[in-house]
Amino acid sequence: MPPRESDRRGDDFPDDGEYPPGGRAYGEMPDAATEEIPFERVEEDEVSGLYYDSSGLPLGPSRFLAIEEEPSALVARYLFPTEKFRGEWRKHWSYLFDQFAYAAIATFIFGWLWGFLVKHHAGLATSITIIVWLLVMTVIAWRVADWYYDRFILTNKRIMAVSGMVTRTVAMMPLLRVTDMKYEQSALGRVLGYGTFVVESAGQDQALRTVKHLPNPNELYLRIVEEMYEPEAVEAKIAARAVDIAAEEEDGS
Repeated sequence: MPPRESDRRGDDFPDDGEYPPGGRAYGEMPDAATEEIPFERVEEDEVSGLYYDSSGLPLGPSRFLAIEEEPSALVARYLFPTEKFRGEWRKHWSYLFDQFAYAAIATFIFGWLWGFLVKHHAGLATSITIIVWLLVMTVIAWRVADWYYDRFILTNKRIMAVSGMVTRTVAMMPLLRVTDMKYEQSALGRVLGYGTFVVESAGQDQALRTVKHLPNPNELYLRIVEEMYEPEAVEAKIAARAVDIAAEEEDGS
């Protein structure tokens, strides 16, 4: 005689059709796709490996580039009223490596020469050496100042590059004309965090094609691509940030 349903269930389960404690009927297997696992079961060290690749480098952006509120006075003069500013960046400080090297070498050489001439009491030659060294350092300082005024600019309409402290050059390309864009990083660029952007457009003559030594190239690349293909997402981020700032100011007051 086959056992009754109640015998198969056991004494712990009622025979009136009610589910046992736990919410599932007898014999019903848990659904792995829908059953929630408490977050406390996942330890931080169990998922820490997901943040790094096989070489130990972190995955994804190293840091988030915040959208700036207002352009600097240098950049604002080149934006028209209906254009929405998204950010401006100077070239990476590694752009000045050669200038720092020239300054160090010139200081060493002219310093040694100045000491040699002083030892031999060559007064005129000593003065000329100092003047030449000052001229070399002035040229280097000029180039450093030029670097300070170089900016890469992104708006909701175009990308721009402004360069030059006295002789100013402004190059721009509409985002609608950008057909391809990539960035390149050398081994040193990956370590220090800079890269070269190469922008292709539909036109033959391109005023802005290659921009070297831009900082945080991965984040900047994502910023530009998002502005090109998902401008609504950018607007939503800016609106959410404005709400957060207003809430912080209200709490602070």
